[in-house]
Amino acid sequence: MAERLQKVMANAGVASRRASEKLIQAGRVSVNGKIVTELGVKVGSQDFVLVDRNPIDKEKKVYFLLYKPRGVISAAKDDKGRKVVTDYFTDFEQRVYPVGRLDYDTSGLLLMTNDGELANQLMHPRYKVNKTYVAKVEGTPTNEELQKLRQGVVIDGKKTARAKCKVLSSDFQKKTSVVSLTIHEGRNHQVKKMFKAIGHPVQKLKRETYGFLNLNGLTSGDFRPLTSLEVSELKKTVRKGK
Repeated sequence: MAERLQKVMANAGVASRRASEKLIQAGRVSVNGKIVTELGVKVGSQDFVLVDRNPIDKEKKVYFLLYKPRGVISAAKDDKGRKVVTDYFTDFEQRVYPVGRLDYDTSGLLLMTNDGELANQLMHPRYKVNKTYVAKVEGTPTNEELQKLRQGVVIDGKKTARAKCKVLSSDFQKKTSVVSLTIHEGRNHQVKKMFKAIGHPVQKLKRETYGFLNLNGLTSGDFRPLTSLEVSELKKTVRKGK
């Protein structure tokens, strides 16, 4: 089935759809050997598309849910030779990449796909995909401190969006607590910085949910393919956010 050229480029992970449109208009894209500058062009599986003289990969789209362990890098490769999330998917024909990232010392739910357009949409804060984290923090946050998280705190000079949070348990002997936090943003080290801003640094962090997806049935290092219904729901989620 033929699709608009910019959508095919976005699905191949070249760039977002809007950025792909700019590449087309700049004369950097060719279809079957002919430079294309119009945005209405449609291409199919048999068409040969080049971006800056490099062929794009129109491979079948795949989607996985990975329970990322601590001590694994959320990247396709690491200059220091450390284990990366793509190491779990070497038996697949398609090359998959993480949707966003989890810190090296953070575990939990991470989506993996070769669908560049959906990945870009899910990572954009405008689509407001909720993510729930469970953090082990120093001390026990008071309701007043939690209220600051709910209203938004300033990190790196910018206020965070409203969050949902609650204390799940407290260990008064060890002076630690387990707190859940739900946000839709994805700034660098955001959860850790938010807890630090209220005086309760994170000792351990795990992402439990991503939108409607959770880790049920998986243990650390496990992964599973998303069902077609789950993929449809993810796409519906970003459509609602437009």
